[in-house]
Amino acid sequence: MNKLLIAPLALAALLAIPAAAPAELPQGVKAPDFVTESAAAGKEKSFSLAAALRKGPVVLYFYPKSFTDGCTLEAHAFAEAVKDFKAAGATVIGLSADDIATQKRFSTTECRKKFPVGVATPDIIAAYDVHLKRPDGTATGRTARTSYVIGRDHQIKLVYTDMNPNDHVKKTLEAVRALKAASRR
Repeated sequence: MNKLLIAPLALAALLAIPAAAPAELPQGVKAPDFVTESAAAGKEKSFSLAAALRKGPVVLYFYPKSFTDGCTLEAHAFAEAVKDFKAAGATVIGLSADDIATQKRFSTTECRKKFPVGVATPDIIAAYDVHLKRPDGTATGRTARTSYVIGRDHQIKLVYTDMNPNDHVKKTLEAVRALKAASRR
């Protein structure tokens, strides 16, 4: 193929890839409360952030789309670490804009029945400012890959946005363990 044609095609392909919006909620603010449909081990149920926070900190991670490569890898990593999160007193929930039928399947196969995934409604996406946007700034209808650690006091203790799923579990687990250590002092 002609090299002069390859460069514009490569540029066009890069511009078509959605980019995460760097406008997530800042650390230290109060996390917006929400209730949404969720699924755990294929069973549908309601998830309330306020109810989960009464038990301990919450790791709330947003991911773009169930059953895609990066989101599947991230779900597997969280599933493998659920025991560590529970030992630190934390609840894990993933949210995407997928419908509840998709979340039921994803919770079974990719989350390995270890933690719930829920529906990120347009209101939740707006409240947490996790719109995944195209390079031209238009919304994709999906969420950026952003993880929050929310303390029992409803304050956001960690915000981590990166479309690469590799460090989300590591960063959130470190933050949850630091919360647990601080509560012992």
